Amino acid sequence: MTNKFRNNHPVRTFTGTETNYRKYKPHLSKDFFRRCGYTDCPDFWFGGRNNFHIDHFIPWKNYPTKPNLKTDYSNLVYSCSYVNIIKSNDEGTYIDPCVVDFNRHFSRDNVGNIIPNPKSKPAKYMYVKLKLHMKRYQVIWMLDNLYNKMEKLQAVIDGTSNGNHKD
Repeated sequence: MTNKFRNNHPVRTFTGTETNYRKYKPHLSKDFFRRCGYTDCPDFWFGGRNNFHIDHFIPWKNYPTKPNLKTDYSNLVYSCSYVNIIKSNDEGTYIDPCVVDFNRHFSRDNVGNIIPNPKSKPAKYMYVKLKLHMKRYQVIWMLDNLYNKMEKLQAVIDGTSNGNHKD
């Protein structure tokens, strides 16, 4: 059985401009639901927004004649540090997480491993290049699911007035 890769599709909603791309981080965090655009891992498990990076989908360093790439909000992806460092200035076949539904290209197995769609050339490329097979992404997916279940259970406990049921 497979699971959806992500539940919420990120959308870049911020329309302002900044001269320093780092100032976009709060907006990216919100638009990406505080999750890595490539792995869907929540920033919570990495220590929060301060430990997440901003990836330039099209590497601005490779295009010195296009200075706008550096601060163009539509070129930025909220990313975990691991993926951003690995991706670096690579211009391989990547899927923009805000333009294309990742659920068409990736899924998760029952224990959270990321599975690329075998018919998707970009998914297979990203899976290898970004090392999406690493256990850290599976473990974080499992932790996130446990955390969500604990929150739901706590809400049920808090919602009951019967002391015996709470115990």
